[in-house]
Amino acid sequence: MHVSRLLRATSVCILVAGIHAAYAADSLTVVSYGGQYTASQRVAHYEPFAKKTGIEIKSVDYNGGLAELVAQVRSGSVSWDVVDVEMQDLERGCSDGLFERVDLDKLPGGTDGKPAKEDFLDGALHPCGVGSVVWSNVIAVNEPAFAGHKGPQTIEDFFDVAAFPGKRGLPKRPNALLEWALMADGVEPASVYDVLSTPEGLDRAFRKLDTIKDESVFWETGAQMIQLLVDGEVAMSTAYNGRIQGAISDDGKPLRIVWDRQIWNADYYAIVRGSRAKAAAEDFVRFATGTEALAAQARVIAYGPIRRSAEALIDPKIAATLPTASVNFQNALAFNAAWWTDHGDVVNERYAAWLAQ
Repeated sequence: MHVSRLLRATSVCILVAGIHAAYAADSLTVVSYGGQYTASQRVAHYEPFAKKTGIEIKSVDYNGGLAELVAQVRSGSVSWDVVDVEMQDLERGCSDGLFERVDLDKLPGGTDGKPAKEDFLDGALHPCGVGSVVWSNVIAVNEPAFAGHKGPQTIEDFFDVAAFPGKRGLPKRPNALLEWALMADGVEPASVYDVLSTPEGLDRAFRKLDTIKDESVFWETGAQMIQLLVDGEVAMSTAYNGRIQGAISDDGKPLRIVWDRQIWNADYYAIVRGSRAKAAAEDFVRFATGTEALAAQARVIAYGPIRRSAEALIDPKIAATLPTASVNFQNALAFNAAWWTDHGDVVNERYAAWLAQ
């Protein structure tokens, strides 16, 4: 999950439980992003696991990335056990030997009887981590900006400043944005990363961005993005679905999600190499990525469960607001973390130069 899409906190929450003799470890340190997201994990994963096993969960917040993890593993002074990481950090960390390997054959099957490998979405099972939630990059619309008008419905509409006037909110990093630029320019989702891998395709994406640059306001954090929309400073913005749904459901803000060609990503639980409680960490990951635990989390935050069997345990009204709902997911593009690992440095440098022009 993007490090900027949730409110970060620096507090450490400790859930105290009795010690169960069946487990060698009496505590685990689980690291995540804070705010609403960690709150959902606490309710759906930490507290039920502590109650079941007697293992104390020490919840630590971080801002994502691998720097602190590298320092711990390289020094041999590991204080973290399980870390919630985004797909791209999982790929990089696995290659760099920061995570333990996962025995995917030991993951529990779904409550519908399907084996785990058939129950998880494609890409959710990784040699170094197990997927937990699906979150998406989407387009969010400030409905009052289009009063009396149907308003934007597609990615093409986002780039059409003539038919849909108003400022656009764009992120200060290019992830997902370049993909949308190509799709708005006629590239099919299945071909996006092939086209983006060529110099001509990259030029094409930036040319499309040029068409809305003068009408754009750039944001760094999810909080900034929400404020720009709510204040009416932008008519629509690239956005994170959980942030927008929270503003709609919890705060009653007049916003709307455009699901057309959403770019979905996933978060994973990974076990830190050198964890002193590896067995208990493995038990936690299996528990937290089970059908019931994932359904429980989706009931309190608008991220989709990464197991298909969990959908049946979620109220249909809630399920309809999630990125994994069939009507929302039909033309979704999977974020290609491996591509960004290979090309990110060059593309980020070019995007920074484009912003400065």
